[in-house]
Amino acid sequence: MRIGELSKRTGLSRDTIRFYERRGLIASEPEPGQTNRYRSYPEETVLTLELIGEAQDAGMTLADLTVFIAQLGADDSVDGEAFLDARIAEVEARIARSKRFLKTLRATRAALGRAAR
Repeated sequence: MRIGELSKRTGLSRDTIRFYERRGLIASEPEPGQTNRYRSYPEETVLTLELIGEAQDAGMTLADLTVFIAQLGADDSVDGEAFLDARIAEVEARIARSKRFLKTLRATRAALGRAAR
């Protein structure tokens, strides 16, 4: 699929998609049989871009994502298990902090409700 369709399907701008491609997170190929400069992205790029968004929402950096995506392709240049263990620990810690803060928000709301009565 061309970048316009990929942009529509993912909600990402063309610039963002090109940025991710420059960073090596996704790849395209020249369209076969074309004499123009159109690029074609494989169908699985939609899933990869969704994964990138979820990972960024969970706090992963683009540098971490580069390593993570390389691990999906079985890149042996990095200790994938140690890398993934560290990312899992980071996300679990972030979840724990978020749950503690959620309790604080709920307690504050309850206190404000009691004070208003």
